[in-house]
Amino acid sequence: MKPSPQAEPPPTWQLRQANGRDVLTLTGDWIAQSGRIPEFTPDTIAAAHTLTLDVAGVTRWDSGLIEFLWDAKRAAASAGIPIDTSPLPASAQKLLGLLPDSATGRVAPPRRRFRPLTWLGGETIGLLTELGILTTLLGAAATGGTRALAGRARMRGVDLLANIGDAGPSALVIVSTVNFLVGAILAFVGAVQLRKFAADIYVADLVGLALVREMAAVMTAIIMAGRTGGAYAARIATMQGNEEIDALQVIGIPVADYIVLPSILALVFTMPFLYLYGCLVGMFGGFVVALAMLSVTGPGYLNETLNAVAFSQFIFGFVKSIAFAILIGVTSCRIGLKAGRSAADVGTAATNAVVTGIVGVIALDAIFAVLANVVGL
Repeated sequence: MKPSPQAEPPPTWQLRQANGRDVLTLTGDWIAQSGRIPEFTPDTIAAAHTLTLDVAGVTRWDSGLIEFLWDAKRAAASAGIPIDTSPLPASAQKLLGLLPDSATGRVAPPRRRFRPLTWLGGETIGLLTELGILTTLLGAAATGGTRALAGRARMRGVDLLANIGDAGPSALVIVSTVNFLVGAILAFVGAVQLRKFAADIYVADLVGLALVREMAAVMTAIIMAGRTGGAYAARIATMQGNEEIDALQVIGIPVADYIVLPSILALVFTMPFLYLYGCLVGMFGGFVVALAMLSVTGPGYLNETLNAVAFSQFIFGFVKSIAFAILIGVTSCRIGLKAGRSAADVGTAATNAVVTGIVGVIALDAIFAVLANVVGL
C-alpha cells in the first residue's frame, strides 16, 4: 500500500520573548490558496519595544506570508515599534519593501471649479491650433495641386478618377431628388401667396433666383457633406486604425498628396457641375408645380425665368460651390486623420465630419450673403 502523504503543517505565529527582545515566530506552510492564513492582531504587539522576525520554522510560503507580514509591518509602524526584517529571505524582503508602511487611503479627486476665463482660453487655443492645422493641410493640398498642373503630381490618377466617380455620377440620383423637391416646394409656397395678387408669373422669378443664388448650391453642398464627406472621414479613419497612414509616413509618401489631394480635387471638379445640374432640376420642379397650380404657360414660365436670373447669379453660385467643396474636403480629411484607432472612432469620425460639414456650409453661405450684399450682387 502507498503511504498516505504527510499533512501540511498549518501556518501559526506567536509573539515570545528571547534574549530581551520581542520575537514574532512563524511556522508551517504559509500558502494563500490553502485558506488557512491566520489574521494578525495588532493588540499583540502593543507592549513591545522592538520586533524581530523568526521564520526558521516556515517550510513553504507565497504571497500569503507577505500579506501577513505587511499587516505586522503596518501595525508596528502605527505603534512606533521598529521591526527587523533581516531574518527574512532576500526575495521576501524585496517584496515586503515594495509595500508602504501604512495603507494609503483613496485620494479624493480635486474639486472642479468653473473658471470661465480658463475655459475660454483653452477653447481659443484649441480653435487656433485646429485652424493652423487645417491651413497647413490646405496649403499642402494646394501645393500638390500646383505640381499636378505642372505634370509632377505625386498622387495616382486612378485614385482621382475613383473619387470623381464616387462624388459625381454616383450622387446624381440624390441630388436630383432633393433639388427637384426643393424647387417644387418653393413654387408651391410662392403660388399660394402670389396668386392672391394675380402675380402667378412671378413664381418663376422666385424659384429661379432662390435656386441659382442660394438653394441649389447649399442643398447640394449639404448632400455632399452627408454623403461624400462622411465617407471620406470614415475611410481615412479606417486607414488610421489599420495603421496604413503610419505605413505611408514610414515609407515617405506624403499623406496630403496621396489621400487628401484626390479627395479635395474630386469635390472641386464635381461640385460646380452638380450645382448647375441642381439648378436645372430644381427649376424643372418649380415648372411642374406652376403648370399644375397656376394659370401659367410653359413658354411664359421659361421666358420669365431667363429674364429674372442674370448670368452673374450663376457665377456667384458657381464660386460658392467651389468654396463649399474645399471646405467639405479639407474638414472631412482632417477629421479622419485625427480619429482614433478603434472601430467606434470610425463612426465618430463620420458623424463629426457630417455635422461639421453641414454647419460649415451654412456658416460659409452666411458669409457669402454678407459679401454679396457689400459688392451689390
